[in-house]
Amino acid sequence: MEKLFLVHYGEVGLKGKNRSFFEKKLVQNIRLSLKGTGYAEVRRIYGRILVTLHPEADIVAIQERLGKVMGIAHFELASAAAQTIDAIQAAALELIRDREFKTLKVETKRANKRFPLTSPEISATVGAYLLKGTGTSADMHTPDLRCTIEIVEEAAYIYVDKIRGVGGLPVGTSGKGIVMLSGGIDSPVAAWRMMKRGVKVLFVHFYSYPYTDKASLEKVEELAEILAAWNYRTQVYLVPFAEVQREIVTQTPAPFRVILYRRMMIRIAQQIATAAKAECLVTGESLGQVASQTLGNLRVIEKVAELPILRPLIGDDKAEIMDLAQQIGTFEISTLPHDDCCSLFVPNHPATHASLEAVQKAEAALDINALVKLAVESVEKKIVDD
Repeated sequence: MEKLFLVHYGEVGLKGKNRSFFEKKLVQNIRLSLKGTGYAEVRRIYGRILVTLHPEADIVAIQERLGKVMGIAHFELASAAAQTIDAIQAAALELIRDREFKTLKVETKRANKRFPLTSPEISATVGAYLLKGTGTSADMHTPDLRCTIEIVEEAAYIYVDKIRGVGGLPVGTSGKGIVMLSGGIDSPVAAWRMMKRGVKVLFVHFYSYPYTDKASLEKVEELAEILAAWNYRTQVYLVPFAEVQREIVTQTPAPFRVILYRRMMIRIAQQIATAAKAECLVTGESLGQVASQTLGNLRVIEKVAELPILRPLIGDDKAEIMDLAQQIGTFEISTLPHDDCCSLFVPNHPATHASLEAVQKAEAALDINALVKLAVESVEKKIVDD
């Protein structure tokens, strides 16, 4: 009896004429995710994706990795059988024989309408056979065990355990975005949220060595490695920001420092995004969380942006963000101590409602183009794989 994984998608199936594009991208991402696990083939069938296995395949690793592929609604380790009622019954009985249960329900989905029995007829026939073979009883409402049969194309697939996927859209179907990754709790979560909407994520990290140590660089690489489980091969752009900060600190009023840092970061990140053919910038900002994230200051900061700035966490509170960070595995690393360049030289009383005119007046003391050019020319790019 052949064992394989049967993959189901949710939102992808609603894409109409573009559905094939999304399905192909999902197949591609599954292949990337399963490298080295011993899978044999990943291919599309009607409304589903099959992952066939070599005899030596690492079932546990495949199951874990499928659970991190954006676009999968649920998946199952299934048995394949010929499309005859005898073959289906035999495969189903073998599948459940060693399970402990007292009540059973059989459910059938018949995508191949050429099969001579209807879905209810298949469920009733196979159910009676299984009840006789196991000595258990039927329960149509709250059974101990559900046995599902799917009749698709030229085969029947039987399974009992439905494993929930992450959902969303396949990474890469919604274009590319640059995430401004700080090393803290919020920005990795924002990156994950964008991946779930199909965005291929690239990271930009600003650091202020020698004013700070290099701990943030190590953290960012570790975070990018964790997120590569969903994002696959990932580019990280490391931007030395100390010289820009030195100029801001020496040439501009203290209350505007953080806002001016952020405006310069946006300008630099935009140039990196343009070169990388990314279509948006992404931040981990949450409304009101810190002084630079008031509505007024966000508006002043984004005035320098030519690309859209997306803020997937804008309405979340810190507890919600921390919960998701723990779920995706970034929380522990994000909470390790490091010096954040945005917290460097922060004044005692930062402006919380700065006017655009006042910020532009302060910024006039800076040679903006030269500072952006210096930072962009000093960027180091790294590639991170899962």
